[in-house]
Amino acid sequence: MKTLAVFALVCAMMALVRAAAVSEEAAEKDLAVKSHVVKRSVRCPSGWTSINGRCFYFNPRPMTWAKAERNCHSMRGHLASVSNMMQYHEIQKMILTATHRIKLAWIGGSEVHEVNVWTWSDGTPLQYTDWCDREPNNPGKQRCIRINFSVEKCWDNKECFDKLPSVCVNRSP
Repeated sequence: MKTLAVFALVCAMMALVRAAAVSEEAAEKDLAVKSHVVKRSVRCPSGWTSINGRCFYFNPRPMTWAKAERNCHSMRGHLASVSNMMQYHEIQKMILTATHRIKLAWIGGSEVHEVNVWTWSDGTPLQYTDWCDREPNNPGKQRCIRINFSVEKCWDNKECFDKLPSVCVNRSP
């Protein structure tokens, strides 16, 4: 009788160990499947700032809009497109952190292809804007967007040959 009880106890222990191993293996498989679903964090190049899943860079060196765009291209990007107010405020904070004040800067909006048709240099639709009062003005002459204009720190259209710092966005972080 004692042998039967010991045998039953050993069998029960083996069943529990096997069940635990199967459960652990299933948990590992489940974790492996879930790991493919987890969103990856954006890893920006050195010197770039992650904002809403995109990488931005403030270049303090004054350039014309076209040279600023070419400079962004050389870093695998474009002049920045801005998709919402929160992103715009984060870009302003990035400039403030870099310069200790809010500076005028080029972003990627322009009407260089067609008068009164504003587009982003990266090809995304220009849906969000933060134009200052009575802006944009001088269509066909002031064809590029600068940010942080006036005390309101809003957008102004300006002649593209003026030299300003700029903000780039990386095409492929």
